[in-house]
Amino acid sequence: MAAALEEDEIDNDDYYSLLNVRREATQDELKASYRRLCMLYHPDKHRDPELKSQAEQLFNLVHQAYEVLSDPQSRAIYDIYGKRGLDVEGWEVVERKRTPAEIREEYERLQREREERRLQQRTNPKGTISVGIDATDLFDRYEEDYEEISGGGGGLPHIEINRMHISQSIEAPLTTSDTAILSGSLSTHNGNGGGNINLALRRVTSAKGWGEVEFGAGDTHGPLLGLKIFRNLTSRCFTTAHCGMQFSSRGIRPGLTTMLARHLDKNTMGYLQWRWGTQSSMNTSIVRDTKSSHFTFAVQLGIPHTFIMMSYQHKFQDDDQTKIKGSVKSGFFGTVVEYGAETKISRHSILGATVSVGVPQGVSLKIKLNRASQTYLFPIHLTDQLLPSAIFYATVGPLVFYLAIQRLVIRPYLRAQQEQELEKQRESSASDIAKKKQEAEAAVLLMQESVRRIIEAEESRMGLIILNAWYGKFVTDNSRKHERARVIDVTVPLQCLVKDSKLVLTEASKAGLPGFYDPCVAEEKSLKVLYQFRGVMHQVLCGDTEALRIPKQSHRIDNDS
Repeated sequence: MAAALEEDEIDNDDYYSLLNVRREATQDELKASYRRLCMLYHPDKHRDPELKSQAEQLFNLVHQAYEVLSDPQSRAIYDIYGKRGLDVEGWEVVERKRTPAEIREEYERLQREREERRLQQRTNPKGTISVGIDATDLFDRYEEDYEEISGGGGGLPHIEINRMHISQSIEAPLTTSDTAILSGSLSTHNGNGGGNINLALRRVTSAKGWGEVEFGAGDTHGPLLGLKIFRNLTSRCFTTAHCGMQFSSRGIRPGLTTMLARHLDKNTMGYLQWRWGTQSSMNTSIVRDTKSSHFTFAVQLGIPHTFIMMSYQHKFQDDDQTKIKGSVKSGFFGTVVEYGAETKISRHSILGATVSVGVPQGVSLKIKLNRASQTYLFPIHLTDQLLPSAIFYATVGPLVFYLAIQRLVIRPYLRAQQEQELEKQRESSASDIAKKKQEAEAAVLLMQESVRRIIEAEESRMGLIILNAWYGKFVTDNSRKHERARVIDVTVPLQCLVKDSKLVLTEASKAGLPGFYDPCVAEEKSLKVLYQFRGVMHQVLCGDTEALRIPKQSHRIDNDS
């Protein structure tokens, strides 16, 4: 049952839009709309054979929509799966025995099972590539007399790659509860390097916890044997423990790390961590994560690292998911101030830059690119001293470079990609659009007599008269004049929906209304209405999925305009 829905796309037919009712519509609202449309499309009202045939098709469609939405079980299935969900075999066994809430739970269970099957078919690779760059010669060059002695005077600044790190991991689900994780890494620093490989076996023991056994080997640290445990203590508290033994030529070096975490409130977590081994420490931190911000405060006492740290990140609610962040960290090693930003540059890529200013660390610039599950890091060390010029260029340089690339490369590429996707959607939906257009034209013909009577009644009481109405894509921006507007005339369908000098459209795509169709698939659409009420001209423009209620005083057209 679930597989059938997974392979096929859900229909775009919107029964709510067809009946012009809210998704939360009551039975009385459904019945009133159904009766109104039945009176309009009833086949017995038309003598012409062609009109009678068209009316019969539309009448059956309205009847089908009402039957689905008026039945609680069918409505729940339609809300979750769409129209094709009603045709899948198996519902006839369960739908009469389950409430809408239980049907939704069944859907979520099937979704989880499908996700588990997908997990067994993929390795979920994750990787990190880090390239460290020494660019101190840009701001802190040797004296000229020394350069002349060494034969390097007057040349370009010397920039070199002084370190590299590559790590990769893959996951292989063995069963629904067992997973094997293989990871490895290679590192080099100033000509010296090494690597290691690890194999971990993880088992989910229950809904409350899991355990993991780790085996490792490398040319720098020797063999490793470790055990990791996670356990939910309560609904608001969990703990982890990690113990390991590192075997080397100097003997066995044991280590133990435990952590206790608790939800302090809906958005705040508190952590207590204790580490024993070669670098023993105690750490406590508070992390608050909301929709618009992320705040962290941490204190650590340990050997050799003791510090206090505070960081804040602000999340902008835009399409690019832009974030700005800053942090201060101070301890026995000195003080470091960091600030930076990150933004989404494509569907799967996030680009970020962070400036680090510290004593005695100096000034560094860190460039980070996340592409799906791969991370690319470029830490650039600019100077060992606090030079204003280094701080200025580290701050302004990446910003200017990003704005140039965004304008000259990223935006044109995304725009071309979007146009290609739109063109593909238009080609694939061309036959469906032609069918919807024929149905809309047939509905308009059937509405003519009803519209004539409605207009006569509205004129007699100085009521609501729809003079002109258009639906589709309007081009109002001067910079987009080369684009062609694609709209259809929907004056008759809107007038047909007028009742007692009022027109009410719900929050749904208007493409599903009787007499409407989508003239520009996958593009932004609007509805523009010019109407007369009590002898006064009115005009309104609303979005495709916005609710509309007319007449309104704010729609009135001034005499001057």
